[in-house]
Amino acid sequence: MLKLLKLEYYKNLNYRPFKVFTILYFAILVALLFIGLVDLDVFGATINLKQQGIYNFPEIWNFTTWIVALLKIFLGLIIVFSISQEFSNRMFKQNTIDGLSRKEFIASKLLTIAVFTIVSTLLVFIITLFLGHTYSKNTDSEMVFKEIFFIGNYFVKLFTFFCFLMFLSVLLRKSMFVFLGFFVYWIFEGILTAVEIFQKVRGTQELERMKIMKDDFFLTHLLPLESMSSLIPNPMMRLDMAKMMGLKYEFTYPTESLIACIIWCVIFIFGSYWILKKRDW
Repeated sequence: MLKLLKLEYYKNLNYRPFKVFTILYFAILVALLFIGLVDLDVFGATINLKQQGIYNFPEIWNFTTWIVALLKIFLGLIIVFSISQEFSNRMFKQNTIDGLSRKEFIASKLLTIAVFTIVSTLLVFIITLFLGHTYSKNTDSEMVFKEIFFIGNYFVKLFTFFCFLMFLSVLLRKSMFVFLGFFVYWIFEGILTAVEIFQKVRGTQELERMKIMKDDFFLTHLLPLESMSSLIPNPMMRLDMAKMMGLKYEFTYPTESLIACIIWCVIFIFGSYWILKKRDW
C-alpha cells in the first residue's frame, strides 16, 4: 500500500494542475464553510446565514456537507487529470513494462481517491464541530451528534463520485472527453428523471401530484448521480426564514440510495479493471 501511495505521490509531485487544483479545492472548501459569517446581498436584501440558523446543531451537519459537496468537481478534476495523464504521457504503458500490474494501477488510483475523500471528510467534520460549538444555540451532546450521519453520507457521496470519474477516465482516457462524457450522461440522467416524473404525475390532480412527488418511489433515484444527490438533501428549507414562511423540512434516511452508491462503486471499480484488462494499451 505504501509503495503504491509513494508511486502516486511522485507521479503527481511535478504535475502542476494536480497541485493547483488541490490547493484551490481545500482553500475554497474552508472559505465556504465560513460563508455564514458574511452578510450576503440577495436581490437587494441582506441575509446572514448564521442568523438564519445555518450553524445550529443538528442542522449544521446537513448545511456544511451539502455546501462543500458542491465543490466535488474540483477534486474530480484532480482525479481525472491524474489518470488521463497516465495515458496521454504513456506512463501507464511504461509502468506495466516496469512490472506494475493492472490491479495495482487501479489500487493506486483508489488509494489516491480514498486519501482525498478521507482528508476532505475529516476537514469538514472538524470545522463543522468548531463552528457548531462556537455559534450554535444548542450544544447539548444529544443534539450535537443527532445528524452526524451526514458526514458518513458525505464520504460515500464523494467516494462514489470519484470512482465514477475514474471509470470514465479509464474508458475515455483524454480529460476533455471525460468531462464531455460526464456532461452528456448528466443530461441523459436528468431527462430520464423528468420522463419518469411526467409519466407518474400525468392525468392526476394537483394534490395527488404532490403526494406522488413526496411518497412515490422513482427508479431513476437508483442511478449514479441521483443516488449520490439523495444522500444529502438541500437544507435551505431548514433556514429560519423558510420556517417563518410555513415551509416544512422532511427527511427520511435514503437507505436505498446508500446501497445504490455502494453497488455503483463496485461496478465502477471492477468496470475500470475490466477495461484495462481487455484493451491493448
